[in-house]
Amino acid sequence: MTRCGVRSIARAAAVVAVSLALIGCGLGAGRPPGGVQLLVTQDFGSQFLHRNGALTVRGQETVMSMLVRNYRVSTRFGGGFVESIAGLSGGQEGGQPVDWFYYVNGVEAAKGAAETTVHPGDHIWWDRHDWSQTEHIPAVVGSYPEPFLDGITGKRLPVRVECASVSGYACTTVRRELRAAGVPAAVAGLGSSGEPETLRVMVGPWMTIAGDPAAHGFLDGPRASGVYARFSTDGRTLTILERYGKPVRRLYAQSGLIAATRRAEDAPVWVVTGTDAAGVDLAARSFNLEGLVFRFALGVSSSAGAFAVPNEELSRR
Repeated sequence: MTRCGVRSIARAAAVVAVSLALIGCGLGAGRPPGGVQLLVTQDFGSQFLHRNGALTVRGQETVMSMLVRNYRVSTRFGGGFVESIAGLSGGQEGGQPVDWFYYVNGVEAAKGAAETTVHPGDHIWWDRHDWSQTEHIPAVVGSYPEPFLDGITGKRLPVRVECASVSGYACTTVRRELRAAGVPAAVAGLGSSGEPETLRVMVGPWMTIAGDPAAHGFLDGPRASGVYARFSTDGRTLTILERYGKPVRRLYAQSGLIAATRRAEDAPVWVVTGTDAAGVDLAARSFNLEGLVFRFALGVSSSAGAFAVPNEELSRR
């Protein structure tokens, strides 16, 4: 069996393990929220931290109380912030700052974990990573099908897929995957006006979506968008960055990206895009649970296959 095959099987097994997390009986006030998932990783999702036993949720949980109930945790500032999980602390590593960050349904937390209530269906993801390039990653794709399925802070939001070609392969594929996940989504051409609380998925080559205000940050890397990749101004080159912001590979034709960002308090905006139509089609094929799980963002190319973004290994492929 090839190394790629082993990785695919391991990833699929991890998907099943996360998806089948069980909920314990409630002892606190109120009924425990159902369908909750808790994921703990490090280095932008590249390493999964296992816990012993099934996930336990009791009563009206906060993100902090649920974490403490299921992992060995030390806190600071009166118990309001995480110092360490499973013995891994924030601080310095290799001369660079690292810390714990958390996301609910793929959206960066707006409040401390002790102040954030867990709602039914929430996918809570803690990750310990370097923040020398940015301490603000507003949205990630690795909690798919969230936030499309259960929304943000317990409120389900309308979803619209905006496509360069509404009848094209990529648009059809994204809509089909959302529908299979139980997410009804409207479809429209790129540039359609919408409310700030609409979850948008823009599907098309980079140059067709670059004019959207939500896409501007992708030209400037993680400090602007939270995504460790950037397109050239002509859209023909996609540069993939490693955790310290250094380019590891430049991709040209038949290359794509699935990523999410957010402006202020608006709903997150996802992009399924690429250097050309073939790159967008490649990206659309990975718009599913197995392709996106544990990914902050996902890159694809005809030469390198699918890979995590940021990425430390592309230079060796």
